Amino acid sequence: MTVTIVGSQLGDEGKGGVVDVYGDAADVVARYQGGDNAGHTVVHDGEKYKLSLVPSGAVRGKVGVLGNGCVVNPETLFNEIDTLRERDLEPDVRVAERAHVILPYHRALDGIEEAEKEDLAAGTTKRGIGPTYEDKAGRRGVRVGDLLDPDVLRERLEYVVPQKKALAEEVFEKETGEAFDIDHLYETYREYGKRLEEEDMTVDCGTFLQERIDAGDNVMLEGAQGTSLDIDHGVYPYVTSSNPSSGGATVGTGLGPTVVGQGDVIGIVKAYLSRVGTGPLPTELGGVEDQTPDYDPDEGAGDDEEALATQIRDEGGEYGTVTGRPRRVGWLDMPMLRHAARANGFTGLAINHIDVLAGLEEVKVGHSYEFDGEEIFTVPPTTEQWGRCDATFKSFDGWPEVDWAEVAADGYEAIPENARTYLEYISDELDTPIYAVGVGPGRGETVIVENPYE
Repeated sequence: MTVTIVGSQLGDEGKGGVVDVYGDAADVVARYQGGDNAGHTVVHDGEKYKLSLVPSGAVRGKVGVLGNGCVVNPETLFNEIDTLRERDLEPDVRVAERAHVILPYHRALDGIEEAEKEDLAAGTTKRGIGPTYEDKAGRRGVRVGDLLDPDVLRERLEYVVPQKKALAEEVFEKETGEAFDIDHLYETYREYGKRLEEEDMTVDCGTFLQERIDAGDNVMLEGAQGTSLDIDHGVYPYVTSSNPSSGGATVGTGLGPTVVGQGDVIGIVKAYLSRVGTGPLPTELGGVEDQTPDYDPDEGAGDDEEALATQIRDEGGEYGTVTGRPRRVGWLDMPMLRHAARANGFTGLAINHIDVLAGLEEVKVGHSYEFDGEEIFTVPPTTEQWGRCDATFKSFDGWPEVDWAEVAADGYEAIPENARTYLEYISDELDTPIYAVGVGPGRGETVIVENPYE
């Protein structure tokens, strides 16, 4: 069977931790989209592992698969694998031959184009993700399977590199170097292809996963980022370049939609809201310079609100795993979650970070929006409309700081009563049961209500 893990908000919901918690019962963990912009932290045996490409489950000895919907930077992939090996782990990672390859010119152009976009900057990590997906859609990409065939690789590079070089030099008036040199790229990426072959890492992803399912294995499908960053269902243009929503799980792995649909789809919810990048955020607290629209650091949003934003940011470690940039933070946004629940078809929820809000006298939720004089309960279809929305808040009594490790050991009823009221409000609004509650960063700091594999 399959279990699909989906971010319900704007990324950074704690998906890697949920994959880790349920990972014991999974035999294979497959990522179905994104690239090495998808930072995730896994805690195992007291050790922290910060990964950006290798699937979370590989830390726990599972087979990790990068599906055809991913874009793969071989340099990052092998650096992460080698680092894990240095820490006495032996990750078993397979890569779809249909996955597209991030090349140096993609990263170079990512930085150039982001600077040119200015007010449309989407908070890119400048890892070349967007330009690689653009080449995929434009049918000029290089795929993992091409690295295995020297003639095909040479042909692909000779076709696309002159275009990229001309774009950088003639349109953006930038100097180019090795990142745009065909011979250098060919030699470097053929070596990556040889290593992929030597370590028997490449697979026909859909066939590989279906054969494992037919053999009785449990497969977990892991999305990166979150639903509101989905290229189709997110706050366009402040989005990623792929489909983190559950529909991307079938497209990005080669498994049929009926196969994915027969399993669970678990929506990962952070108990408040955070994001990196610009664009509207109706429940935002305070602001972050160069990210919050129309934010003036000299005026701010009021001392109390700025202090609360800083407290949540510091308690929750709200700084990008890959970039280290401070994330914007805000109260939970229920219209965003209702939108995610519909788009993904959640069968269960994992709600993380309720411990971060402990000690606050009052916890708020954006229950609905006021949009052009009307109350609405989901995200409007255009980002411009979303920017005109004002959140209508619902307040909850706060809950105390407690021994969260003890709570995790004792179970759901040990969660403070006011926190349970908050959790049950979310579950009721989305008409979706709670499967797990994260009360800390460690694997043992999760209250498991239901295991989808049992």
